[in-house]
Amino acid sequence: MKNLRSYLAAAAILAGFTMGTSSCKEEDPFLDRDVAPLLVDIVGAPFGSPIASTPSVAYDSSMQQLTLTSRLYELDKTNILDHTKGIDSIPVANVPIKIAFNLTKSVKAETIRFNGVTYNFTPETFKTSGQLGEVSSDNDGTVTIRTTYAALGLTGNRIQRKDDIVKITWTGTHKGIAFTRTSQMSVTKN
Repeated sequence: MKNLRSYLAAAAILAGFTMGTSSCKEEDPFLDRDVAPLLVDIVGAPFGSPIASTPSVAYDSSMQQLTLTSRLYELDKTNILDHTKGIDSIPVANVPIKIAFNLTKSVKAETIRFNGVTYNFTPETFKTSGQLGEVSSDNDGTVTIRTTYAALGLTGNRIQRKDDIVKITWTGTHKGIAFTRTSQMSVTKN
């Protein structure tokens, strides 16, 4: 009788484990199903940004022309278990990338006194977004596009403000899988 109770307890525990593993087959709503087919490395971002969520590149507000650059790599994981070789990054050529931007800027209300005269600045919020263009990666997997602050909607005193953030999206398709990489450019005044 004692052995029968032990067998029944073991069977109940085993049934609980098998039921628990079958319930883990639900899809996780917070994770994407498709893995990005390429690694999009943002040139000029600090080290570690390829795995960071939003890499940022600083641009001086006095620059006349802005150069946005990224590199496209396909990861060869053939030797992932061999510590002497590891994962290889292979540049991918001829991948068309659409580059878009999005800027939301808010300026606070300010009152400035200068030489006995008071100047009042009213609050301002403006949004601008658009396409910068479509560029294909070269033989080294590099995607480069040149633009200006005016094309981003930043003109005159709007680029004199420090720490403006412009969000950039790099969108393409490789091997039938669509991908988007988000980065940002921060405007600094030197």
